[in-house]
Amino acid sequence: MFRSYRFYFSLAAMMIASPACAVLGAPELDFNTSGTAAAQTVIAGLTQSPPTLEIPLTPTFTFTVTSEPPAITPASTTTPTPFVIFTATSAVPLMSVSVPTNCRNGPGKVYSLEGSLLVGEIAEVYGRDPTSKYWYIRNPDPGAEFCWAWGEYATITGSPLLLPILTPPPTPTPTMTPTPSPSFDAEFNNLDSCAGWWMDIEVKNTGTLPFKSLKIEMKDTDTEVELTAFLDGFTDLDGCLKTTVKDTLYPGDIFLISSPALNYNPHGHGFRVFMTLCTEKSQKGGCVTKKINFKP
Repeated sequence: MFRSYRFYFSLAAMMIASPACAVLGAPELDFNTSGTAAAQTVIAGLTQSPPTLEIPLTPTFTFTVTSEPPAITPASTTTPTPFVIFTATSAVPLMSVSVPTNCRNGPGKVYSLEGSLLVGEIAEVYGRDPTSKYWYIRNPDPGAEFCWAWGEYATITGSPLLLPILTPPPTPTPTMTPTPSPSFDAEFNNLDSCAGWWMDIEVKNTGTLPFKSLKIEMKDTDTEVELTAFLDGFTDLDGCLKTTVKDTLYPGDIFLISSPALNYNPHGHGFRVFMTLCTEKSQKGGCVTKKINFKP
């Protein structure tokens, strides 16, 4: 391509600079026309665009994400429970005792009995009371699954201080147990005699305690005669043929008690009797007195 340019430049120069050197007899050239044509040819060659070099481009890949990233779930919050969850890496503390120990439904003697931990038995421990004197264990006996055992004679293996402090159940309302008290009923039964005359008085123990002694104070309100007797045990004289003795008059017992004997027949007279029964011999212990009036 560059060789062609040089050729055209040389030819143009010769034709413009040396018109006198033309060959004789040759036709006259129109330099204006030829030069113009040559110049145009040269200019066209110079202005001609060089051939285009096509270079293949590296393809561009566009990636489109069609799926959304996974949503991040916030960590859930949990409310702690009062119990420790023991895993395989945290052994449950164990309890043994050197003296048989009761296990109740609460930490104290006021709670009802649920079982007992005997010497040689092992129980799992799951909690303690605020004083750490009672332990919440799995009940070794049938019934309630868990109960409270006193730690006075206990040995705890493991980590008892890591056990949760549990709130004891409400203290049970104490049941009012009636106080044992002596009581009896008495009434005149009949007039009896053998080597004298006496009154048979029927007594029934209506209390919760037994009687073991008595005192009888009897007065004939017609003759003003008074008799008094102090006795351990109770005697029933059945005429001259039979005598029955009872050492203790238990609750619910009914028995005939004979009064001191008179040396006259008191039939139709008025009598006032004070009868005192006591829970111990020699008129001691709890004593109750009843008054009865009658005419045999």
